[in-house]
Amino acid sequence: PFHVEPTNIVSVNDDMQRVTDEASAMNKRIHYYSRLTSPADRALIAPDHVLPAPDEIYVYSPLGTAFKVDSCTDGYGKNSSLVTIFMIWNTMMGTSILSIPWGIKQAGFTSGIILILLMGILTLYCCYRVVKSRQMIPLTDTSNWEFPDVCKYYFGSFGQWSSLLFSMVSLVGAMVVYWVLMSNFLFNTGKFIYNFVHDINVTDIVPGTNGSNKVICPSAANGHPPQNRSVIFSSGNRTGFELFEEWWDKSQTVPFYLIAVLLPLLNLKSPSFFAKFNVLGTVSVVYLVFMVTVKAAHLGIHLEFNWFTENEFFVPEFRILFPQLTGVLTLAFFIHNCVITLLQNNRNQENNVRDLSIAYFLVGLTYLYVGVIIFASFPSPPLSKECIEQNFLDNFPSDDIMSFVARIFLLFQMMTVYPLLGYLARVQLLRQFFGNAYPSLFHVLILNLAIVGAGVAMARFYPNIGGIIRYSGATCGLAFVFVYPSLIYMISLHRAGQLTWPALIVHIFIILLGLANLIAQFLL
Repeated sequence: PFHVEPTNIVSVNDDMQRVTDEASAMNKRIHYYSRLTSPADRALIAPDHVLPAPDEIYVYSPLGTAFKVDSCTDGYGKNSSLVTIFMIWNTMMGTSILSIPWGIKQAGFTSGIILILLMGILTLYCCYRVVKSRQMIPLTDTSNWEFPDVCKYYFGSFGQWSSLLFSMVSLVGAMVVYWVLMSNFLFNTGKFIYNFVHDINVTDIVPGTNGSNKVICPSAANGHPPQNRSVIFSSGNRTGFELFEEWWDKSQTVPFYLIAVLLPLLNLKSPSFFAKFNVLGTVSVVYLVFMVTVKAAHLGIHLEFNWFTENEFFVPEFRILFPQLTGVLTLAFFIHNCVITLLQNNRNQENNVRDLSIAYFLVGLTYLYVGVIIFASFPSPPLSKECIEQNFLDNFPSDDIMSFVARIFLLFQMMTVYPLLGYLARVQLLRQFFGNAYPSLFHVLILNLAIVGAGVAMARFYPNIGGIIRYSGATCGLAFVFVYPSLIYMISLHRAGQLTWPALIVHIFIILLGLANLIAQFLL
């Protein structure tokens, strides 16, 4: 969570300054006080009447959502349990859903299902420990604390800086994934529009099925130049088409075109306007579920159970590559850095654990449904299950209408969320070093150029969203999901004289699982 300084808020309809100079000075004084004392010291706590207004409090997820939090004057939220559950579901769902079918293929069908269930339970328990972490601090008012404050209480400046580091890893990792996906979606959308306008019938030079519901295997054509791998079969200007393919290339040109649109948006002082489009994330996920259902109904189910042996068309039920799925799932179930704020908005605080559990169940069910249906309906034969792409939309040709609509939805959603993620990265990093989220245009531009450069480089040289998700997920998950919640719980029990050997063994085992999960990403 973060708050936007009132002087930095840009109103769409009113360009006048919304606060007095006195209020702005008081806001800066609060930041100054926060640097003088630790969160445990309440001597210099800011009174309620000078805190940021409720409409300036935000919650974010590295998976692609950021929205304002509404609060009540009594300190408790006014959202019902149903709204709270939906908010958690909407915040947790993100780009990882596109890689779940690929992760199941890497792990094997049966082990993939088991891992989704186990990782859901494990991350839910660690999230529960995050929620309860504030309550285990004695003699201190922690009602306004977030999890980084808890980390700072237990681990000092190391906890503060390490939480900042891993938070930046999650944010920048998400922004890199977004740039790769936006390049992909923009390329396919532009290709579809060009072919439609110029009445060009193009067939990709890749293995695929026939019929109206065509499925392709792009990975089988990696050795076929050019990059766009297509050939004209009917009317159209061949010279013009070749020129279009030269200037509209998925990795050579399109990632650079996005700079002209997104870099100026990143430099806005407050891109709060884009938060209004948060509902697009929900629409995109609902449409993906609908599309998956329709595609499966037309393609049918294609499964064959080979427990440990691989054949031409099917993969074993258990594969040694399963850590690749656990890395993706660590980010897919990641909400630990903002769950406290989400649950603070719950009207019935006694239902927090129940609502959190229901939200996790619904998220896991969504991942299971999309992953299992795509894997099971993938037409094998004639194609091998190994053809399932890291972004399962790549298994549908660019002229597929339903996939075209999905790409349009996701492209527009990501282009509105990307400036929000960039703003969050700027607030966390620059405010920590310079005490101001916008020290100057030069500082902001340098930071944004570095972030955009990382996205362009990945889209150009390593456009594998499954790989990026699992690396960033295992890295930030090591701290926020596995290590900090378990360590804090053990330390609090030890200080209270309640630490037992079973609790110690279980939570050390959880920490070792997180460490093994990270190491395995670089070995497989």
